[in-house]
Amino acid sequence: QVQLVESGGGLVQAGGSLRLSCAASGSTSSINAIGWFRQAPGKQRELVATISRGGNTDYAASVKGRFTISRDNAKDTVYLQMNSLKPEDTAVYYCYATIHWNYWGQGTQVTVSS
Repeated sequence: QVQLVESGGGLVQAGGSLRLSCAASGSTSSINAIGWFRQAPGKQRELVATISRGGNTDYAASVKGRFTISRDNAKDTVYLQMNSLKPEDTAVYYCYATIHWNYWGQGTQVTVSS
């Protein structure tokens, strides 16, 4: 099992930046991929960014060039640096980790004001 705890959400003006953190604990050596989904009100949950065990990254088209996912293996923590934020980035951001299935964090609210 894996436990995930997110932090770093908040309120920011458009054009600003935030950095989300996700601290993993438990069977972290078994994680195949880890990353972030988000869900805005009335919308489906969508993949934002992911990083594989080998370090390969992938991003949603809507955030490519603005968001950067990274990880610190020594701290079992993954980060999402979000720059040039837009009001449409407003959502609850969920950290996830995949072993045989997905584990989820509790979510952190990101609100971008125009």
